[in-house]
Amino acid sequence: MIVKQVLSEELLTLAEVHEILKSIKEEHKDEEMSYEKRRVLEYSTKFSKTNAKASRELLNELLKLEKMNEFIAVKIVDLMPKSREELRSIYAKEGYTLTEEELDAILDIVAKYE
Repeated sequence: MIVKQVLSEELLTLAEVHEILKSIKEEHKDEEMSYEKRRVLEYSTKFSKTNAKASRELLNELLKLEKMNEFIAVKIVDLMPKSREELRSIYAKEGYTLTEEELDAILDIVAKYE
């Protein structure tokens, strides 16, 4: 697939990607999906942990926290960490560390959407 021009760019959660690809598949029932789309649909079916609406709500709630940017929030929604260690690994490349209270606050928010 050759892309001529990028019109816009937006970070999506895995659940949102799954919903988009499912709708594309249903719209074009007669046509076969491309290899890349099929593979991403299979991946998102296997690893998506919530539905699109819940993932967007969780993302918006996470973005209200300090030390949270959109990229990390999407990763948290996709991975749904259950422990401080998993959460620390998401923040490993950032230039700062979170306190135990900040980690617990994030985990509490994630737990509401499991």
